[in-house]
Amino acid sequence: MKIVVTGSQGYLGSVIGPALQRRGHAVLGLDAGLFADQLFRPPPVIPTRRQDIRDVPAEAFRGAAAVVHLAALSNDPLGSLDDRLTREINLDATVRVAELAKSAGARRFVFASSCIMYGGAAGATVDESAELDPRTEYACSKVAAERELAALADENFSPVFLRNGTVYGASPRLRLDTVFNDFLATAVLTGTVVVRGDGQEWRPVVDIRDVAQAFVAAVEAPTASVHNVAFNTGADHLNRKIADLASTAAALVDGASVTLLSRPGADKRSYRADFGRFRRVFPQVRFRSIEEGGRDMVRALRDTLREHGAVDRERFVRLAHLQRLMDKGRVDGSLRWAASVTGPGA
Repeated sequence: MKIVVTGSQGYLGSVIGPALQRRGHAVLGLDAGLFADQLFRPPPVIPTRRQDIRDVPAEAFRGAAAVVHLAALSNDPLGSLDDRLTREINLDATVRVAELAKSAGARRFVFASSCIMYGGAAGATVDESAELDPRTEYACSKVAAERELAALADENFSPVFLRNGTVYGASPRLRLDTVFNDFLATAVLTGTVVVRGDGQEWRPVVDIRDVAQAFVAAVEAPTASVHNVAFNTGADHLNRKIADLASTAAALVDGASVTLLSRPGADKRSYRADFGRFRRVFPQVRFRSIEEGGRDMVRALRDTLREHGAVDRERFVRLAHLQRLMDKGRVDGSLRWAASVTGPGA
């Protein structure tokens, strides 16, 4: 199939695009290029159209059988950068992309949603029927986008919603601002894992390689099993307390320790996800343990240290990177490339 992947040069897209290619699909990437040069290791070769999803023309979806929609302001700190931008990109542009894809004849639309929309569950185990309680602009945008996309569903157009757990693991375009990646990187780079709260909050975490396989499965699944359905994406054994994630990260790095700050005002969102629906529909997708995935991530970080020297941790923090682009005048307040910039890396 021809598959359009938005956000193809992001953290997820740099892994999901190649996974689809390995299955024999013809992948076309769409990406604004804001993170194109944030390389942790050489990226895969994917034909990519440099395009902000807010401006993408209908012709970009011509001939596509499916769209994998990853492009977004991608976490809570970024979502707080500008409420208007979060709605414009994560909601309005998402709906526009789906409408264009549907008009062009795409039959499958796989949307990267998030378990973060359960944020107020107070540690309860929640399945896809649970009441949604988004606590941030990012989470609210995912809830609203799911609702609008569901309304587009018909016999010729099937939205599928993958509510990912918190993703970790190595990617050609790395992020170190997700919780387990943060813990693993600080353990390797400083020898100390810092937990800002008391660590009793629950999170489901999932290796990026397994997320990629989940997206492949959602693209290829029979329509009847996924049409307009939301899936918590992960496995039950991946629900862990923050303190447990910190201890696991420290245990994977000789000599590393954990510091609990227990600061007031730390993130108190706590939820465990039930992954039964995903397991029943996609039994072929295996989710590795956090110990296995964590070891691989530590190995990747150490390999980079040996090959290139010190890792600039802040370089792989999304909000910090965008702020640098704006401070240098390369990107304007709407997160579009400035007119004087010929393109990323210029």
